[in-house]
Amino acid sequence: MTDPLMKTPIALYVCTHQRNDELRRLLESVVVATKHVEERAEVGVVVVDDNPDGRAQSVVDSVEHNFSLGLHYRHSGKQNIAIARNIGFEAALELGDWVLMTDDDIVIPADWFAQHLGLQDRTGADATTGPALLTFEHGGDWIRDQPFDQVGLLDYEEESQPPECSTGNSMVRSAFFVEHPEIRFDPGLGIAGGEDMVFYRGAIAAGMVPRFSKKVAVYEIEPASRSTYQYQLSRSLWMGNTEFETNLRSGQASRLRLLLRASKRALGGMSRPAQRVIKGQSPQFRYAGVLIVQGIGMGIGQFGVVLDHR
Repeated sequence: MTDPLMKTPIALYVCTHQRNDELRRLLESVVVATKHVEERAEVGVVVVDDNPDGRAQSVVDSVEHNFSLGLHYRHSGKQNIAIARNIGFEAALELGDWVLMTDDDIVIPADWFAQHLGLQDRTGADATTGPALLTFEHGGDWIRDQPFDQVGLLDYEEESQPPECSTGNSMVRSAFFVEHPEIRFDPGLGIAGGEDMVFYRGAIAAGMVPRFSKKVAVYEIEPASRSTYQYQLSRSLWMGNTEFETNLRSGQASRLRLLLRASKRALGGMSRPAQRVIKGQSPQFRYAGVLIVQGIGMGIGQFGVVLDHR
């Protein structure tokens, strides 16, 4: 029988690259969130520095914390996100019964740990996940008036079993991955991206049961450099390309099916403005362009093109 006074050990890990200010902001939000679960959980944090010069160590050393399981610094410097994720994941597995993941450009709400643990309590899941809500503080009205904040957003029925999780916002049972050492992030996708989707799909295929809730949302603060239309187009091209690569590698879809999906995505973008105007709505030309470019990104994957996400 479990001792009700025994605290649950949980470990958060985050990989960082060229974002010292954002990392500091994240860690400050983690300190606040830790205080909300101090009666039921012990918290440890692992920061994996993917900068060759180790610049993030100064941030880790400067953050005042009271994490009962410590704040641990690891250096990768390979500029390969999959390698960095594996370093952090292995370190976190040793610290906690549960491993939480987020990104260095995220801000977590004060009840984040509590919401993940509560969702797991209610559902008995092996993994819990939620959306990373994009917040645009810069750019023109066009980026807030059109649904750019919906690009890549996880959105499923409350407490349902999603087909994927987000490395920017998830918690997984350590024991499951100790029992499945073959399920780790693929370094072959560490430059192109999509290593997270292949990781989670592999885990789900091996029997991991995830649950989704909007209550465990986090906030991804978009800098000014991401609030330009040029960035939105380049990001969408990469996202489409990665969608092709990850679906093909994980066996989720055949080349033919992906070709049809790419065509549907691009054609949907082309017809979107006219359909909206017929309904008396704004045409959203810019967002339509994003959908077209996503389809193109998927299409070029058919020819072996894999885009560098660095």
